[in-house]
Amino acid sequence: MLKHLYISNYALIDRLDVDFNTGFSVITGETGAGKSIILGAIGLLLGQRADSKSVKTGCQKCTIEAEFDISRYNLSAWFEENDLDMEDSGECTIRRELTATGKSRGFINDTPVSVQQMKRLGEMLVDVHSQHQNLLLRTEDFQLTTVDIIAKNETLLKEYQKEWQEYNILDKEIKCMKLSLQESREKEDLLRFQLNELEAANLVEGEQEELEQEQEIASHTEEIKTALYTADRMLSDDAGTLDTLRQATNALSNISPLYGRIEPLVQRLESTIIELKDISSETAREADSIDFNAQRLEYVTERLDLIYTLQRKHHKTTVTELIKEYEQLKEAVANIDDGDETIKEKEQELQRILDNVHKTADKLTETRKKAARIIEKEIKKRLEALGMPDVEFEVNIKKGEPLSKGQDNISFMFSANKGMAMRPVAQVASGGEIARLMLSLKALVSTTVKLPTIIFDEIDTGVSGKIAEKMAEIMTDMGNAGRQVISITHLPQIASRGKYQYKVEKDNSQERTTTVMRQLDDEERVSEIAQMLSGSDITDAALKNAKELLKWK
Repeated sequence: MLKHLYISNYALIDRLDVDFNTGFSVITGETGAGKSIILGAIGLLLGQRADSKSVKTGCQKCTIEAEFDISRYNLSAWFEENDLDMEDSGECTIRRELTATGKSRGFINDTPVSVQQMKRLGEMLVDVHSQHQNLLLRTEDFQLTTVDIIAKNETLLKEYQKEWQEYNILDKEIKCMKLSLQESREKEDLLRFQLNELEAANLVEGEQEELEQEQEIASHTEEIKTALYTADRMLSDDAGTLDTLRQATNALSNISPLYGRIEPLVQRLESTIIELKDISSETAREADSIDFNAQRLEYVTERLDLIYTLQRKHHKTTVTELIKEYEQLKEAVANIDDGDETIKEKEQELQRILDNVHKTADKLTETRKKAARIIEKEIKKRLEALGMPDVEFEVNIKKGEPLSKGQDNISFMFSANKGMAMRPVAQVASGGEIARLMLSLKALVSTTVKLPTIIFDEIDTGVSGKIAEKMAEIMTDMGNAGRQVISITHLPQIASRGKYQYKVEKDNSQERTTTVMRQLDDEERVSEIAQMLSGSDITDAALKNAKELLKWK
């Protein structure tokens, strides 16, 4: 439940610091006093989109913080899954900070979190029912969701949606395969020709580089041989190079005993002579190994011409890419040969999955039909108590094709008056009737979904008098059943039934108008409810009537 709310520098609020209690509470105040501002602040804690314009003019940052008691709501698994600390006391603090520059930050127990995490936790802690939600009652999706909640279909619906997703993925795969097979068959002759051409080429990884190197050598055989022979001749004994080095070595060796410092030079010369002799031998061998082979050069040239032609034709730059192209063509042709059989097998699998989809959808339909009977009975009873003695209500379920939430098209059928045929809620229900129907549904749903806090924002729109009293009784019962129910209301009949009452009003005592909220004591409640009954001029009759309304306390 919501224990404490703190707001600073948000819209018209300088500072709001208020405690909340269990059971049924009400929030009252004149139109425009700022009740919607407070709901907007709570919405930020629940992960709604932030707007920098919400920061109070002249301030750099606004802060909204709420403290909840979550000790009874088994949320430890969610906290562990999101790597968040859960206080042993069972208290949880949610904070949202918004700067004037548009930056927004969220925190759960002082740990930074994403807006999505705030939203998910908020959905498990607070249900804010606004007038906008009354419009949701007119949509089939909301009606279906309501039936599923009463039917407790969460696990079964997940099972169905898993099968439905599996079916759709395979169905798309088969459609892609058919399209690909059709396209392949339209150009089958070309594919087979290209495959045979690449297959005949018998390409080998790395051969292009080797052939290009061999071609380069063969094209310059004479030039290479001449250079090698020249080097060998210049290094040979006939040229005198080695002989000259030997003479230099002998000259230095003769003085080495007399001039020892020269010995390292002698050793270096001897090593040089050995190295030059080795180089001379190597160049001679290389020169002898090179032999011009016109036939081999012709083969190399033709082979490279084939490779270059294939590369241009297939828009490739390497043999590796051509080999990959060959494998893809091979697979494409194989798919043409085996495509029909493969698709047939896939379609058999698709039918098996579709059979499972239908079976699970049938289970959903059965649970929804049972839940529909419960909803019809309970809603009719609740609406009769809310001043609609001739009401007729039916959950109409029609079987259709399987979709993401099953095969059922659900419509709430409604008639408020005797002799009037039932029609879809969206077509016949007035604002006051929608409000009463929605409250009845919320009360019924709350028996299944244990939300800690339910906030009703003017759910009493379009009703008054005795009906308002009955609506107040329903919300009181919800609060007495271990829930925290907060109702924002303009009706004294509902305001008087709250265990606690808070007033939102504007303060014009300072330079700027601000919104404030405070809990009323018993005397202040009498005055506030009397004002709601008679307007700004509070009469004795209004005060007396207010006391009568509060007698239950």
